Amino acid sequence: MDTVRVNGITLAYRTWGPEDAPPVLLLHSRGADGADWTPVAERLATGPRPRRVYAPDLRGHGHSDWPGAQPGAGQEAYAYEAMRDDILVFLTGLGIGRVDVVGHSLGGAVAYLLAQHAPEVVGRLVLEDVPAPLPLDPPRAPTERPDGALPFDWAMVRATDAQRNAPDPVWWDRMARITMPTLLIAGGPTSLIPQDQVTALAEPLADARLVTIDAGHLVHESRPAEFLAVVEAFLAA
Repeated sequence: MDTVRVNGITLAYRTWGPEDAPPVLLLHSRGADGADWTPVAERLATGPRPRRVYAPDLRGHGHSDWPGAQPGAGQEAYAYEAMRDDILVFLTGLGIGRVDVVGHSLGGAVAYLLAQHAPEVVGRLVLEDVPAPLPLDPPRAPTERPDGALPFDWAMVRATDAQRNAPDPVWWDRMARITMPTLLIAGGPTSLIPQDQVTALAEPLADARLVTIDAGHLVHESRPAEFLAVVEAFLAA
């Protein structure tokens, strides 16, 4: 693993593939880390059209810093926008001017905020089972902390729960800024994400296509071959 300083914290990241190959960025879900993408990354790095793959641990996850664990830290330590800004500085610091981005769940929300904020950076966008940023009614109940040590900061869970229940309206208002080709992969009826929320996310996007793989929320883990088939074809188009 390598590390890079961004916005006053250290981000850890993994890489695969030839350094001179076209780059692709993989953003993990809440509670996971960049290693979650290993089978997908290995395929993208060694497939018929090899890619240079980057998979960072988002702030509050894995081997990256956990700023919300510091005394006096507030929920803003895990604002979605803070994670977005980390990724933008991460790309700049590594000299990556334009990249295809694949995001799952929380990582997908970070990905679409990046595409809104810096569309010139994102070539193609893949959102795996990502809901639209619309308020939940009724709100999601507080998540109960599991026992024992965790590979992520529990303060991050509380902060992201609050943002999922009441997302910033600007996130939805700016969806029309996402004009690059976008692939939305829905997990089907067994997913914990209501699928009408995934469908709603596609509606304001200028160039979106929606594919359902009946695998539940963890599409790339449960059905890796099907996931890779649609993603590789989309990225190669």
